[in-house]
Amino acid sequence: MSDRIPTNLRLLLMLEALGEQPEPLSPAALGRRLGLPKQTAHRLVTSMIEEGFLKRDEGGTGLRPGRRARMMATGLMHASGVHIARHQVLLRLAERVGETVNFVVPEDRGMAYHDRVETDWAFRIQLPVGSHVPFHCTASGKTYLASLPKAQRRRLVQAMALPKLTERTITDPDALLEELQQIARQGYALDNEEFHAGMVATAVPIRDPAGRYFASVAFHAPTQRISIERAVELAPVVGAAAAELSAVLFSD
Repeated sequence: MSDRIPTNLRLLLMLEALGEQPEPLSPAALGRRLGLPKQTAHRLVTSMIEEGFLKRDEGGTGLRPGRRARMMATGLMHASGVHIARHQVLLRLAERVGETVNFVVPEDRGMAYHDRVETDWAFRIQLPVGSHVPFHCTASGKTYLASLPKAQRRRLVQAMALPKLTERTITDPDALLEELQQIARQGYALDNEEFHAGMVATAVPIRDPAGRYFASVAFHAPTQRISIERAVELAPVVGAAAAELSAVLFSD
């Protein structure tokens, strides 16, 4: 196959192949998928790691898209104009739940807020666009962790620091893995005062047409206005917005 792949397409096809796999690929496995000689695959991979387009996974043997690849994907999505339609969906969701809603994407430092609509309430919790929040104690972070294949999920949770931020923060890896399994089954995640005392949140994953996790849509609110029971009741509303966002983001 390698002799049929133009040289200037090889790097893009390698990134595409990585994006199609739920588990990290080794450089050799990536080369085999594209029919590239082993030395060629390793040379291209080394170059992309040095430039920040690829990175080694936590085990050190597989490959993941690096920061520059993720930023490129985000930039291309933004350039397509879908961010305007995305924001309109967030506006409608904010009107329905009456609280701040967020579009959140996983990054190396945690879940990153890429878009949001603020509530009109004077009393609100400020987490501006560009903020990073932890994976283990936020609703959006837990939707991402729950989307991972079980083996990868376990490896990541066991490797992560799980600082105790409130009395309700889950800091035991096995307890967190048990909750993530439940989240994977039910399709939404809650933050029951685990990140900030007095704050609850509900998040639902946004998936691409192949069913792969892409981002999370979530709302958060002080417990004075939204109980954890109400946060559960609103999960289908957030789920409907996630379906809308998937259609907007991945439509032709």
